[in-house]
Amino acid sequence: RDQLRQVFQASWDKYRQQQPLQGIESLIVTVIQQHPEYQPLFTDPDALHQDYTQQTNPFLHMGMHITLAEQLQADRPNGIRHIYQSLLKRTPDQHQVEHQMLDCLAQTLWEAQSTQRPPDEAAYLAQLQKI
Repeated sequence: RDQLRQVFQASWDKYRQQQPLQGIESLIVTVIQQHPEYQPLFTDPDALHQDYTQQTNPFLHMGMHITLAEQLQADRPNGIRHIYQSLLKRTPDQHQVEHQMLDCLAQTLWEAQSTQRPPDEAAYLAQLQKI
């Protein structure tokens, strides 16, 4: 957990210092830019060690954005990119569309964890198509 959070912090530091970003750092910075309410966390060393049990976990939230971005890039599960593009035609606010999709992703991950099975991609896509 702390290592992952440090990657977020290091990526944001590199961005603020105008250093070149490599690999996933660019995606991390893009997600942080979309969430200005979380940006102060990356200058607060205590934020990296906080449990966030009584509030939204910003690292989990941003991590889910990254997961969705990777799913869209790979079009995995197959067809997710088409669903995303269809949603953007109806609601041009990309961030709002992503949040709607993240609700489905969170539900799918919760069900997988509670049943101790792999995520059900077909059910996930079916949920997305209902948006």
